[in-house]
Formats: sequence, C-alpha cells, structure tokens
Amino acid sequence: MKLSVQQKKAIKHVHGPALVLAVPGAGKTTVLIHRTYNLIENHNIPSERILSITFSKASAMDMMSRFLNSFPSLSKKSPEFSTIHAFCFSLIREYAYMNRISYRLIENERDKFNKYNILKGLYYELNRDYITEEKLDNLLNYIGYINNTMIDVDTFLKKNKVDIENFKQIYRRYADYKRNNNLLDFDDMLTIALEILKNNSYLLGKYRDKYDFIQVDEGQDTSIVQMEIIKILSYPKNNLFVVADDDQSIYGFRGAYPQGLLNFDREYKDGRIFFMEQNYRSSRDIVSVCNDFIGNNSQRYRKNISTDNPSVEPINIIKVNSMEEQYNYIIEDLKENKELSKSCILYRNNISAIGIIETLERNGISFFMRDKKIRFFNHWVIKDILNFMYFAQDTSQMNLYENFYYKIRGYISKRHINYAKTMDSNISVFDRIMKYPENNGFYIRTIGELKLDFKKISNLRPKDAISYIENDLEYDEYLRENSIKFGYTYENLSLMIFYLKMIAENCNNLNEFLGRLRYVQNLCTRSKYNEDSITLSTIHSAKGLEFDRVYIIDLIDGDFPSLSSIESYEKGDISSLEEERRLFYVGMTRAKTHLSLITMNTINEKKCDPSRFLRELYKDFQ
Repeated sequence: MKLSVQQKKAIKHVHGPALVLAVPGAGKTTVLIHRTYNLIENHNIPSERILSITFSKASAMDMMSRFLNSFPSLSKKSPEFSTIHAFCFSLIREYAYMNRISYRLIENERDKFNKYNILKGLYYELNRDYITEEKLDNLLNYIGYINNTMIDVDTFLKKNKVDIENFKQIYRRYADYKRNNNLLDFDDMLTIALEILKNNSYLLGKYRDKYDFIQVDEGQDTSIVQMEIIKILSYPKNNLFVVADDDQSIYGFRGAYPQGLLNFDREYKDGRIFFMEQNYRSSRDIVSVCNDFIGNNSQRYRKNISTDNPSVEPINIIKVNSMEEQYNYIIEDLKENKELSKSCILYRNNISAIGIIETLERNGISFFMRDKKIRFFNHWVIKDILNFMYFAQDTSQMNLYENFYYKIRGYISKRHINYAKTMDSNISVFDRIMKYPENNGFYIRTIGELKLDFKKISNLRPKDAISYIENDLEYDEYLRENSIKFGYTYENLSLMIFYLKMIAENCNNLNEFLGRLRYVQNLCTRSKYNEDSITLSTIHSAKGLEFDRVYIIDLIDGDFPSLSSIESYEKGDISSLEEERRLFYVGMTRAKTHLSLITMNTINEKKCDPSRFLRELYKDFQ
C-alpha cells in the first residue's frame, strides 16, 4: 500500500509520547494498523504487549479485521484491539475476583433490572410522577457528563440548567444504590477502574508491566476520566500514541475533553506531534471550503487540509421557501442518481428524520436509518395533539381534558375541574363545568364555544383538526410562551406539528391517522433490514462514514447552531458554538463528490433564518 510522507513519519514513531492529528479522510486507521505492524515486525515488540484502545465495539472490530486483512501472516500474533470500557471491565473483574466481590452489570435494556428502570423508580419516588423517555435520556446524559468530567454534582448544577426535578437527590441516591449493591453501569466501569489503578499497587503494576505500548484511536472523544486511565496506565514508559482530530470533537455532552489534546505538549514535554493534513476522501471543492470553514474556530490546532483529488462540482447551497420544497428538491435529485446506497441525508436532530421518511415512503424510495431511537412518536407535543383528538370523540373523558385544559384558550380554572369531577362522569365535561355555581356570562359563553370547538374537531379530517387545535384553540400560543421553559425553541416544537400534519395529509379520519402514525413508526424500526438504500442519520451517528452524495437538511438558525449555543456565544462563551461548528464540519466532510446544504424561508408557514454557518461558507449568502 502506498503511504504518504506524513503517514510514514507517524508510522515510524516508536518510543515516547506522540499525538497524530489526522484530518477527515486522512487514513488514521491505516496509520494505526501499519504502526502496529511496524512495532511487531521491525522492532520485535511482542504483539501481546501492544494495547490499542478505541471507543466503540464496531471500531475495535473494524481495526482488528483490517489488521488481519492487511497482514495475514500475523494472524497468530494479533495484538489487542479493545474498547476502553471492555479493558476497564476486565480490570474490575480481576479486582472483584481478588476481593470476592460480585458485581452486576445493569446496562442491558432487555433485563428487567437495569439502570433505566432503577432511575425511573428513583424519579417517581422523589417527584411522584413518571419520567418521560426524553427526560430519561437527559438524566442519563447529565449523570454521564458528571462522571466523565470528574466533577461533583454541585459544580455541574452551578454551570448547567437541568430539566430534571430533584436531580441532585436522584444522582446521589443512584450512586449510593449502585455502590451498596455492587452494581455497575458504563460510567462506573471507568470511575471504578481509575479508582482501582490509583489504590491497588499490585494491579497497577501488573497492567503497566503487561503493556509496553498503548495506542488510542479517536483521541478527541476521550473524556477526562478516560484520559486519566490511559495516562496512569502508560506511565512511566509513556509509549503513548494518540490518533485524533480536535476538529472532529463533537461529544461534549458526553464529557469529551478535546482540551486534553490542546495541552498535549505541556503534559508531555518530550512528546512529538505529527500532522496528517491530506484528505483522500473528498473532492478539491469540498476540501477547500471545509478547510476555510473550520478555520473560524479558535480553540484548535492550525491545520491546512489539502487533497490531490480533482475538482468535481462546487458545494450546493440551496435555499427554498418551505419544508415541502426542500423534500421535493431531494426527491428530484435522487431520481437522477440511482445509486442510493452511496447517498446519505444528514441532520442535526433525529426529529428531522420524520419529514424525510414520510416523503421517501410516498415516493417509493427505500431508506436505512442509523439512529434507533426517535423520540417524536412519544413526545409530549404529539401526545397532546392526540389527546385533543381523542377527547373530541368523547368529551366526557375528564382524565384527558385535565391533561390539556390549561394549554388552550378558555380560562378554565382548577376550581372548575375539581367541581366537574364531583358530577356524573358520563356527561360532557363542558356540561358539568357549565353548572359551576360561580360562572358568569363570560364563562358560560366561553364553555359553550369550547364545546362547539371540540364538536367541530370531531368532524374534521385529521390534518385540518390539527390546524384547528394549533390556531383556533391557540395551542400554538401555548408552545410559543412555554418552549424555553421546557428546554426547546418554539421553532422546534412547531416543526413537530408540521410533521404530524404531513403524516395526516391523506388520512380521512382518526383511525386512519393513528394507523398511519404506527406505520411510519414501523418503517423506522424495519429500515435496518433495507439494503441498497439511502442512509438517514444524525451527523453524530454518521461520524467515520463516507458517501458519494451527502445532503444536510434543516439548516436553520436556532436549530443548527442551537439557540443555547448562540445565547452562550453572545454572553462570551464560545465553546458550545465552536463544537456546533465542528459538528457542521464533520457533516460536510462525509461527502466525497456531491454536497448539498439546504435551508428554507419558512417552517410550518412561520418565517425562519438560515443557519449562520452558511454565511460563514459564503459571505454573500442571504
């Protein structure tokens, strides 16, 4: 295999610490496996004394496969390629055996006894309410961030807004419960492994003696606790070889710490830094624009990305009037390019998948989804709309009305609700409220109008019913006033209703609509079996992949970059916006020859602004 001068320099490094900064498409895995071969064949290093660490099981398996395919003569001397969690778990098992401790892993969702159910129970115990899937995800992210950054819960709460009631108590009770019952989640594998290495001199010495050379893949994704484990393990030999790209660090919410890379030369005075700046993946057009774009970040190593690949076509920035036009553009473009398996549609948030799924299905285009969890179908906005529609079919259902009465016009109070609960549950909620003894003329009229509103909704086609709820019942106003409180932008919540109306487009009644919702949800689940299909993915999930054609959609300011990143930037904190710029950069560099960036003037008939990142790409973009 032909290697570049930059690749050869990194591969030939043997002793002492080294950081290899590899731009997208630079062949970092190639360098890792060739350097491994070089250590074994040319420097007589026993393969079992080389540990290569990566951060996903798929990456570890891919590295092993590529090593064996490249060097079949070493199949009996294959070195160890492991995830950081697998390494830590093996260390903990050995420690547990020595100390007669029986640990139990609580990561498997299929087991009834798992971390998800434990946290659900603690949340209910402290808040007397059931946690939503979305909040459960946030709760897990917060806990993971605290553990990976090695800060205490109070420090975290001073710097971050959380949407979890009694979060501090939940965090501490969860930690105590695990400790008292010898339970392990993925975070514990790291924190307990570090604790063992710091406090058990026998195991520390054993593992230091076991490995002479440690290699780290995707170094930009390491958290503080992960890097501490790697540092303590490699000391005092410090034969540490880290391959990374600080410009592709996009997991800050999980505790990734790219600043560790920026401090590498201070941490290791004798360390060497190698640059691999040649991109073998993308066309010259894409590489040139991406190089200029990521240069807008200040917290990074300065690199000059280049390629020997020819120019093919300029990056396409497409501005359309509406979401429908965005989808139509993609469909027409795909019809001209038959190799769907070489194409990918990327987005910032996986909620964006809903509209494109609905459109692809209507046009008979098969797709494959990389993200397993789409929170759209269980989101509270969707549940609200469905509750309105269920209630319209039977207005005696107080349990439904009680969930949303304060989210629409009408000025119905809790007193009205409590009074209505004392009456015959078989008659309409509105007829019950009408009899409230303190009602005046205004309330009588209002309640009568609401009764007519829901009668009308019951007779409308689903799409029209959703619009009626949104506008005439003023649910849209509720979303506008409360979005920030719930941790969303108004545009994001409005988008959910837009998608719901898309799904309802050709439905004539509620049953048809519910069936279509289930069908679309099933399409997402079944997509993993689709072959020769276009890939749909968040940019986070697409990292490490490449495609001939890439479309990045929904490029709206406040969504990408997010409103919170923009607000932090305006207050002087640039870190969040710089991570979002890195994310945008990762998305663009997935493309080999064709890259389309799509924005629009309106979402759900409401004006929006294109992503500010598009103006960074082309100063004249309006």
